[in-house]
Amino acid sequence: MPNDCIFCQIVAGDIPSKTVYEDESVLAFLDVNPLAPGHTLVISKDHHETLDDLPDDAAADLFSVLHGLTPAVETAVDADASNVAFNNGGAAGQEVPHVHGHIIPRFDGDGGHPIHAIAGDRPDLSDEELDAIADDIRDGR
Repeated sequence: MPNDCIFCQIVAGDIPSKTVYEDESVLAFLDVNPLAPGHTLVISKDHHETLDDLPDDAAADLFSVLHGLTPAVETAVDADASNVAFNNGGAAGQEVPHVHGHIIPRFDGDGGHPIHAIAGDRPDLSDEELDAIADDIRDGR
């Protein structure tokens, strides 16, 4: 556990949290700077900086908790929907270098935007470019 990782300090109990779920490998708590009421963070208790670093079993545990908590979070705050997302790395806006998923409740008319709005201008890709990217992704798996 890196001493300067705020999420590791929360896991260790050195920093308090509004915990909503905990098991042997996953911890979920309310974000202290929420984007909406009920904004929940779901983290692996073991320190992994990004999804790339997260072992398959830990990823399965993390997603299982995200899957189960999403409707509970929505119900708790009477949300109409939610965004569930990961900021994976600094260029994507990850502020805490400890893998974590966000459950962000959404409300009709809340002024927020869909996840499609986060990337800026959309690239104009040809079929050949799309085929090459698809091949590279398949080859890299």
